[in-house]
Amino acid sequence: MRTFIGGHQAVSTNDFVELALGTPVELWLGVEGESEEERAARLDAARDILADNLNLPDEVSRVAAEAIEAFAPELFNVIPLARPTARRSRSRKGAAA
Repeated sequence: MRTFIGGHQAVSTNDFVELALGTPVELWLGVEGESEEERAARLDAARDILADNLNLPDEVSRVAAEAIEAFAPELFNVIPLARPTARRSRSRKGAAA
């Protein structure tokens, strides 16, 4: 079975992520052995993309959450922490003299 997203065939997990984000994963994570010049150029391109698409961080978070929910739902099994109760402070007038 073949999977197409927006006319592009997704063959691997990286293909799905790249098509979901609209950018290659390597742009954000870098590649092993990249030079300082390559890193600077990659980060410059990433800044340009973020400037043009202010919603991208939210979209990335959504895609990541959906992937975790689909493939590792146990990561969402968390125990909520109890919130401390608010203490009312007494004013000096209300305190016994």
